Amino acid sequence: MASTPPTEEAFLREVDDELRRDQLQKMVRHYGRIALVALLLLLVAFAGFLYWRQASEKKAEAQGEQMSALIADVQASRKAEAAKKIDTLVAEGGDGYRIAALLTKATLAADRGDTKSAIGIYAGIAADEKAAQPYRDVSLIRQTLLEYDGLTPQQVIDRLKPLAVEGNAFFGTAGEMTAVAMIQANRGAEAGRLLAAVARDKTVPDTLRTRAARLATSLGVNVDVAPAAAPADKD
Repeated sequence: MASTPPTEEAFLREVDDELRRDQLQKMVRHYGRIALVALLLLLVAFAGFLYWRQASEKKAEAQGEQMSALIADVQASRKAEAAKKIDTLVAEGGDGYRIAALLTKATLAADRGDTKSAIGIYAGIAADEKAAQPYRDVSLIRQTLLEYDGLTPQQVIDRLKPLAVEGNAFFGTAGEMTAVAMIQANRGAEAGRLLAAVARDKTVPDTLRTRAARLATSLGVNVDVAPAAAPADKD
């Protein structure tokens, strides 16, 4: 077989090189566009994140100002203005501001004698899994206080059981209410022990500790109540 003439070999090599360059250029153009699109998407996403963060901060700041204005309205007895701000925060506020507004609404309802509405709001917060636990706990206590006369002693005891334990932030109030229910249920010995625990707990306000100690003593449980230590002065 005769060999390919040099001129033909050179031509074929030139064609092959041109083909490779054309393929390379197509590849660069194709993947270059993909990379460019990906970069643009990344930039858009980053810009969106910055906008969202800025908008969130502005929204939180606006809601904070609205909450402050609400407190001022409540303190000044501007009930109509307060009601409007409450409705706005409940509808548009973040979870914290929404719950704070609801608590305010329930308090105002109780103050004007609308116990049924207040109980409904407190019950809703207590059952709201999106609400922070302290909000749920204080709502449960307030709901129980308003409903106390219509509940059986055992209902009070069962409802407040998770809170009437040492170490809980609401141990003092929940413990005292539970102890009173125990007394009504003729469980004086248990009530005395619980009240003594409340009286010894230095995280509980002194007035509540003193009251718990007196009631415990009346039930035959003596307990010495030392006042809570005052916070040390900072240099």
